[in-house]
Amino acid sequence: MPLLSIKIIIFSFVQALTEFLPVSSSGHLIILHQFIDDNILNNLTFDVALHGGSLLALIIIFFKDIKNIIINSFDSLLKRKNLIKSKDLGFVIFFTIIPAGIAGYFFSDYFEYIFREPIMVAFALIFGSVFLILGEKICKNKKQIYDIGFRDAIFIGMMQCLALVPGVSRSGITISSGMILNISRKDAARFSFLLAIPIIFGAFIKKIFDNLESNYDFMILIMGFVFSFIFSVIAIKFLLKLLSKFSLYPFVIYRI
Repeated sequence: MPLLSIKIIIFSFVQALTEFLPVSSSGHLIILHQFIDDNILNNLTFDVALHGGSLLALIIIFFKDIKNIIINSFDSLLKRKNLIKSKDLGFVIFFTIIPAGIAGYFFSDYFEYIFREPIMVAFALIFGSVFLILGEKICKNKKQIYDIGFRDAIFIGMMQCLALVPGVSRSGITISSGMILNISRKDAARFSFLLAIPIIFGAFIKKIFDNLESNYDFMILIMGFVFSFIFSVIAIKFLLKLLSKFSLYPFVIYRI
């Protein structure tokens, strides 16, 4: 059990750190499973627990933002604003998650199993780096998070579909897509985190119904959930502070 506990901490740390850094959590977990071959942890049910911890960390850290988004969205509905022209952040997030939500519902299992080989992850890590470079080259830091409009949302949402391939990175593709649209690096990261809440929640619920096994050791799931939550809180705060001062190029080098 002590050895298993150490493995759980390692997996939780890798999940939390790579979920929010633009380096792909799914890709890293696939690679990590090749180094730590454990039938208990090499299981999509355990991955569900790790994602659950990350989701809770997002909700707690961005609770104030979430509350304001919900209040403002209801206010927009009551005032019958034009949702297409509106830059209400709640509706912008809603429009952004539609493409990835549809693609994830119909194709997530296909991509998760077909591209679960380390060599495919390696190519995806390099491929995703191209968008990080483009974001840094193009971004002029003109837009803030509340300047994001409907067209921006659709573009980021379509690009987010690429993250179904393990190794591309959901946070990486959304941050770089935002920067390509001239959204500042820090605000692109904030928008990426807010987008992650409904996306991870949807994937979390879907995987629970698809993969949860009645005979799985729930103590292992609880440990994975708790450690993932702790490390996720640290990772989110670290990345927000990091991106306010430094570029994405170190992540490009790391991915390659």
